[in-house]
Amino acid sequence: MKLVHAAPLAALLAGAAGMAQAQDTVFTGTDQVEDANEALAEDIEEDFERDRLVGNEGRELGFSGSLALRGSASTGNSDSVDIGLGANYGYFDGTNGYELQLNYRYGEEDGTRTEESLLYDLEYTRDFNPRLYGFAKVQGSIDEFSSYETDTFIGAGLGYRIYNTPDIQWSVQAGPGYRVAELTDIDESDFEEGALSVASNYSNRISPDIVLTNDTDIIASESDTVVYNDFGVNFSVADSLALRTSVATEYHTDPVPGREDTDNTYGVSLIYDFN
Repeated sequence: MKLVHAAPLAALLAGAAGMAQAQDTVFTGTDQVEDANEALAEDIEEDFERDRLVGNEGRELGFSGSLALRGSASTGNSDSVDIGLGANYGYFDGTNGYELQLNYRYGEEDGTRTEESLLYDLEYTRDFNPRLYGFAKVQGSIDEFSSYETDTFIGAGLGYRIYNTPDIQWSVQAGPGYRVAELTDIDESDFEEGALSVASNYSNRISPDIVLTNDTDIIASESDTVVYNDFGVNFSVADSLALRTSVATEYHTDPVPGREDTDNTYGVSLIYDFN
């Protein structure tokens, strides 16, 4: 199961970037190493910038949006195509916020599809006061190469900002909804049922050089409960050296037979500036 999270588009498309760079050789050109290093530095810098807004906190008035597209193709001993497209569009009038996010990935090897997925998230938020807000959302995924071919959650609820200081931000939100899931090649296991969404978003600058973040999303229903947790620590080692470590965990209480119930993704980013 995949549910979309509000994340930087560069991070969502990092995999496509890596595939594109893998096609290059030493004969590509003298600028190839420079271009690759610049792209890597930009990805790391964006990874350091936590881009997850809770409710309408921190949003600018008016329209906002972005579009990112990456693609690569190769011919010869093997033919392959890799495409990544990410887009978000939002509007905020000072009280009401609207946000649409899309991410599409496609891969093909020697005429055979190896990947095709769409992640989507449409959310409405309304601030009632500086701490309390309401939300309604539709989020889900379409991916026939995953154990969950389609998975959609529709829900609404309330959110509350427990802390909102320059150093600590912590918000929680929860609400009921409805979940529809279609499992790959296991028709009898498809389900449609009521569900509950619970989320916690936490960030703490514990020192001038260290920021700790932890974001948790839970979608609970009778057939399966999925928990997403993303924990990260940013270290400013020196004026010219920074480090980020992270652990992303996805846990299912009732995974598809033959699949593990837990997936962990570990990340380390290091950047050094000679200037």
